[in-house]
Amino acid sequence: MAMAPNTAPHASAAPTGNKGTIMAAFLAVTLLFFAWGFITSLIDPLVAAVKGIFVLSDTQAQLSAFAFFIAYGVVSFPAAALIAKWRAVPSILAALTMMVVACLIMLGAANIANYNLVLFGLFVLASGITILQVAANPLAAALGSPEKSHFRLTLSQTFNSFGTIIGPALGASLFLAGVEVADGVALTDEVRANALGGIDRAYFWICGLLIALLAFFYLARRTVAAAAPPIGSGKGMAELIRDAFGSRWAVLGAAAIFLYVGAEVAIGTQMALFLNSDATWGMPLQDAAALVSFYWGGAFVGRIAGTVLLYFFNASRLLAIFTGIACAMCLYVFAVGGVTSGYVALAIGLFNSIMFPVIFTLTLERSSASEEATSGLLCTGIIGGAFVPLLVGAVSDATSYAFAFIVPAVCYLLLAIFALSAGRAANGVARSPRASGQTQ
Repeated sequence: MAMAPNTAPHASAAPTGNKGTIMAAFLAVTLLFFAWGFITSLIDPLVAAVKGIFVLSDTQAQLSAFAFFIAYGVVSFPAAALIAKWRAVPSILAALTMMVVACLIMLGAANIANYNLVLFGLFVLASGITILQVAANPLAAALGSPEKSHFRLTLSQTFNSFGTIIGPALGASLFLAGVEVADGVALTDEVRANALGGIDRAYFWICGLLIALLAFFYLARRTVAAAAPPIGSGKGMAELIRDAFGSRWAVLGAAAIFLYVGAEVAIGTQMALFLNSDATWGMPLQDAAALVSFYWGGAFVGRIAGTVLLYFFNASRLLAIFTGIACAMCLYVFAVGGVTSGYVALAIGLFNSIMFPVIFTLTLERSSASEEATSGLLCTGIIGGAFVPLLVGAVSDATSYAFAFIVPAVCYLLLAIFALSAGRAANGVARSPRASGQTQ
């Protein structure tokens, strides 16, 4: 059955409840986007901090990003199965509880100065966020009129970006006071203790905020459940995996998410070290890490603009333009370098802005698999944030921070090809019975 470019992702059922209930549910879900954006962006200053605290190479420091983002590969399909069985709201409550436990692990890791425990805490934290993503992305897209799913998910992602502005600035002030990572520079015991104390304080307050968010969402659970369309199909994990990998567009979309998240995270986690290097700006590491907020702030501004643009313009064409510009900017940093490349690198965030929500909704529209199976595979693709930063860290160890921008440049080029392919396929994709509104 043919599918128009702006139809809803697998609109198997319209949202229930009145407009006020749907709006309240959408706002509650959007609050989750803000929370996981803030928590995820703390990885950027954390990578720079652990490099100094534990005396690590770039590649070893990037294991922090690896431990966090590998959770998406391990947990996404179990999360999809959980949501298929429990539905979205109970799964979200379980995810928030898991994140509270993860913060307690991080508190223990900071107090005993154990990097392996830091990595484990980050994995558990990301596991909870994975469940939130698998549940909340299709939920945000579905809470409203089907033809505006791109607009709605991009709006929620805008609040996610607002959280990512705050995270690096707070992490820089807490984790990196006095920390430097230049060759031959050793941290004093006092500086190391202050950095570990900053990690301890950050995750203590995050733990408290997550408990408050858990209480809020528990109180709002009936509102969200009343408005939410029935996304869960009741399928088991093995069936969901077969369902997802049986859809060509679900696989292509997951590959696109892998490339996008990998490029974005690699640039973000290396940004402070890139600006700190003498070849770029040579500024103190704490100041450089604080400027990473401008990288994520660009995504925030871009998502505000993108929310408006997506209301009027074709999503796949806009994605092709944004990915092409991001590729060109990475090539500038790679080929030219120097002071100006610092400004260009920070501005890449502006064009990252719409990529995740547009890839997600374009794939949901075209996938013949169920919503939770497609969402599970798409969220599995977020493991790009584990592997691409490791590759970029290895390249920068062997060459330079500027040279390593060739890796995200290739990622964005492939994403531009995906966007153009999605545009051509928009009117000729077969849909599953569930996608056309039939029950199974």
